[in-house]
Amino acid sequence: MKHHEWGLVGLALAAVTMPAWATSGDVAFATSDTAAAIETACWDTDCGDGCGGDACCGDSVGCGSSCGSSCCLENCGLFGLGCLTYDSCSDGCGLPELLLGSIACPSERCFDDFISPMTNPVYFEDPRNVTELRGIFIQHKVPATALGGDVQLYALQIRARLTERLSLIATKDGYVVSDNPLIDDGWADLDIGLKYALYRDPAAQQLLSAGFTYNIPMGTPRSRQARGDGIFNLFLTGGAELFDCGHWLSGVGGLLPVDGDANSSFVYWSNHFDYQVRKGWYGLLEFNWYHWAADGDNRLGLTGLDGGDLFNLGSAGVEGNDIVTGAFGGKYKPNRNTEIGLAWEVPLTERRDVLENRLTADLIFRY
Repeated sequence: MKHHEWGLVGLALAAVTMPAWATSGDVAFATSDTAAAIETACWDTDCGDGCGGDACCGDSVGCGSSCGSSCCLENCGLFGLGCLTYDSCSDGCGLPELLLGSIACPSERCFDDFISPMTNPVYFEDPRNVTELRGIFIQHKVPATALGGDVQLYALQIRARLTERLSLIATKDGYVVSDNPLIDDGWADLDIGLKYALYRDPAAQQLLSAGFTYNIPMGTPRSRQARGDGIFNLFLTGGAELFDCGHWLSGVGGLLPVDGDANSSFVYWSNHFDYQVRKGWYGLLEFNWYHWAADGDNRLGLTGLDGGDLFNLGSAGVEGNDIVTGAFGGKYKPNRNTEIGLAWEVPLTERRDVLENRLTADLIFRY
């Protein structure tokens, strides 16, 4: 990756971290003695048999986002009664605990009013440490310049909070269905990695995490997967509360292919803004910037055209290209362990490569 591109990453990191670090000459993990005590109790909790006993999480005073948030207007749920009725303290679906509870800690509870980002789903990572199953459906329309058609992805992301600070993340998998001439039906590659919490201030509702994923080229070649020897993704992701009921998440990172001939590389910067308009109901806006840092060897003959987050085509003539996308949508969060989201995404630049528009839906169950 070239020097000017790492400079852009540095500027993005500064934008994410400035609100949290610029309060004094010394770095502080809380803004009061009470918050400091809560924070210490949370981080000092051992993971294992005592995993669910985090002193700062759940209903503890000082979390800033515990049960019974005063944000916004009351509502009676999506259907009035039943499993989707709003109840901020409900544990929701028990499936993640059943499948992951023996190896993972419960999700941290001090940032329960946050919601996860929707777009750039493979690389834009939630900064919180959570244990969850996230089902994703993507309806992706390909422009005529890339031979048109539609691509659907059915995927399941898995995250497991291993310790207070460390999480295992699996961000890409699933099955691809396509009527585009370049992409056939088949299995997607697997991306797996680790995420580590660097900074966390429950009283100020600010946090920062770093991590990596490795793309295992084990998908179906005719679906434009299993190219090269894998790709490393290095990322930073942070979040902060805005205006009591709003939130900003920002993630920045870059791809480092093991085989620079088979795969192109790019850096990205993704931003998410949401506001809780009624209890459990969120409106959201997201923006993604992709900057291609290096070409592939053009084995597919697609000069000047590459695939973005889902498909790395290793094309030539893409170095220096930029694409910006924008999305709007909403989420319903009937309880602290469940999210249901929908987002519509389009390119905001004249260049669009393989993206005409995209509809993303997700369903998250947390433990």
